[in-house]
Amino acid sequence: MKQFGSLAAFAAEITALEAGVVFQLEKGLEAVAVKIEKTAKEEIGEYQEAVGPFPAWEELADSTKADRVRKGYTENDPLLRSGELRDSISHETKGLEAVIGSDSDIAVYQEMGTAKIPPRPFLGPAVEHNHEAIRKIVGGAVVTGLLGGGSIPASLEYDHEI
Repeated sequence: MKQFGSLAAFAAEITALEAGVVFQLEKGLEAVAVKIEKTAKEEIGEYQEAVGPFPAWEELADSTKADRVRKGYTENDPLLRSGELRDSISHETKGLEAVIGSDSDIAVYQEMGTAKIPPRPFLGPAVEHNHEAIRKIVGGAVVTGLLGGGSIPASLEYDHEI
């Protein structure tokens, strides 16, 4: 166990640990945001099952399928036409905050649904699908920060696979 010669030395150690934890959490949050963004993009074009509070995607209407074919798209790849919606999904992190989303109005209509479009959420479910990874990444970041940036010792039996 580390011993300190004074309260000032102890306070300096605690301050350094706090800075290390915040630094590692910022790195971990970036990794989480990247993972959620990737998952959300992968959901576009594939029917999704219900997860958490989010409903399963309804089958595309026959009129929508016909319109897709008429415009030169595949018949039954929900939310995927040109790839514009998928490619609009991005993330931004600053400090201990992350935003994963899209600036496309279409994303809002699809995520929430409208009077004529059933909801086909892809952002919320992307978080639901990554709960375990989020727990591991954030937990690993805290431990790494407390260890001063060093590797997590094998004796702690931390599951490093994400």
